[in-house]
Amino acid sequence: MTETTPYDADRARFTRQALARLVLCDHATDVAEGAAGLVATENDPDTGPGGRVSQAFQLIELAERALASAVIYERERGSSWAEIAQYLELGPGEAEERFAAKLDGWNTAFDVPYRLDATGRKRIPQLPTAAYDPAWACDQLDRWASLQRIGIEAVSFGLVMAAPEEESPSVTP
Repeated sequence: MTETTPYDADRARFTRQALARLVLCDHATDVAEGAAGLVATENDPDTGPGGRVSQAFQLIELAERALASAVIYERERGSSWAEIAQYLELGPGEAEERFAAKLDGWNTAFDVPYRLDATGRKRIPQLPTAAYDPAWACDQLDRWASLQRIGIEAVSFGLVMAAPEEESPSVTP
């Protein structure tokens, strides 16, 4: 599939490290919002038996996804398996084995960015949304950070961007 999309040019402005960081930021907001949902008590009467346990369990799932994104980001920024493993209380080989499938999926998505749906007509992006459309992700994540009083442009400002391509000299007649 060699067709391009409008997102391809936007994505080219970002390094793989920056894209991985955007995915981590996106997953971190999911964790924060999931945790925030457990704070308010006013809707407790509307929640069925076990409902808060369900929310807390979903929070663990969201945190696991954020952890996998953090590992991918750390690998993209050059961290070794030994450096990552020390924070997971695992050996380097165990850490690599635990996250190998996620890292392989990440790497493969850059080589094969789309797959066709069951009809064979619609392309499905293989990258997480924040990496597939990073301009949108920056806007959304900066807005989220601003609303949380973390800071304006708290996400997009610190990203490692790709070096701009050198423009070819213009030819004058």
